[in-house]
Amino acid sequence: MSLQTIINIVDILLWILMAASTLYVLTFSLASLLPSHSSSHGPTKGHPQSKENQNPHPRFLILFPAYHEDAVIVNSVKTFLQQDYPPKQYQVAIISDHMSAETNRQLANLPITLLQPTFEKSSKAKALQYAMESICDAFDYVVILDADNVVATDFLSRLALIANKQEAIQCHRTAKNADNDIAALDGISEEINNCIFRCGHNRIGMSSALIGSGMCFNYDWFKNNVNFLNSAVEDRELEALFLKQRIFIRYANDIYVMDEKVNSSDNFQRQRLRWMTGQVLALFRMLPYIPKALVTFNINYIDKTIQQALIPRSILLVFTTFFTLIATILSLLTSYFSPFISFFSPLKWWVLLACLALSLIIAIPPQLRNKAILGKALTLPKLVWRMLTNILHIKPKNKEFIHTTHHQ
Repeated sequence: MSLQTIINIVDILLWILMAASTLYVLTFSLASLLPSHSSSHGPTKGHPQSKENQNPHPRFLILFPAYHEDAVIVNSVKTFLQQDYPPKQYQVAIISDHMSAETNRQLANLPITLLQPTFEKSSKAKALQYAMESICDAFDYVVILDADNVVATDFLSRLALIANKQEAIQCHRTAKNADNDIAALDGISEEINNCIFRCGHNRIGMSSALIGSGMCFNYDWFKNNVNFLNSAVEDRELEALFLKQRIFIRYANDIYVMDEKVNSSDNFQRQRLRWMTGQVLALFRMLPYIPKALVTFNINYIDKTIQQALIPRSILLVFTTFFTLIATILSLLTSYFSPFISFFSPLKWWVLLACLALSLIIAIPPQLRNKAILGKALTLPKLVWRMLTNILHIKPKNKEFIHTTHHQ
């Protein structure tokens, strides 16, 4: 086999690998531009549909799992308690895990339920399970928020308007800070994922992805299924459970949850390590069910499994740009030194890069598309390098919770 043949094969294989992820991103970015249809947000099977069966003020249980979150939890809870919703119709519970005595004292003085488990190895799944075992009151829905999440005063009122028709709702999590380029890029990344994996999916009648916070579930369903969670990526486990049971996940694009974005490269690396580990773990766990999903035509489950195999967007962007430039440079060099031999065809790479750029531009909200993004983008290669080093530390069987710290 000649050198030119080997080079062309490698070139084509790399292009196909990048093209598969790009096609997925482009498809759902374009889908997000479609008008919203009520049919794609319809009620889950078995849920009441008639107005007379709808409770105008369903009862909510609000869970704040808090592991070493002394810097942010008190402010988040105080902010949440300003809801304009009837106080008797919601209960806030804090699962205080390894927090200081002073933080617990401040929380105990608030009108909330304070739970203080002692886990040998902490995880968000364990905290949620502990809460569901400890609280015995009757509720209609459970809402899961992170310790740093802040919501508007009408958060529960807006949820109540749609909750009676849904088993599962993912709210619009968005950045509450843009301290530096890292935080700004993290916020942009979140919005891109919102567009592709949540809005774009819902617009064509497919289930939204979950994020891990800003989630609202039917209380009985969650109580019956929470004990199935046994990893550090509980949101992906919840997705798989919903999709196996063919329960639609609605994306509430207009109900916001403000989330603190990481503002240091170390925190960014730890956060992405957790996400990448979760992606690999979810892929391994979901693959065995694929034959049944194919036979039963469970499109949402198949789609979710494909998602786990996608190249992360930031890595995809940097690698596609890199290979496009390399293919172009080598093409120019071979054309100059050997006019009659062309080892590389950079056109397909430029087309791929253009498609990827188009999909990301669509996915970024208009208010974030400004000249400042170009300056922030210079930070991206460094962050991608951090993500690539994470590959060496991915352990699919690891169940240990990887914590990212928050600041006051």
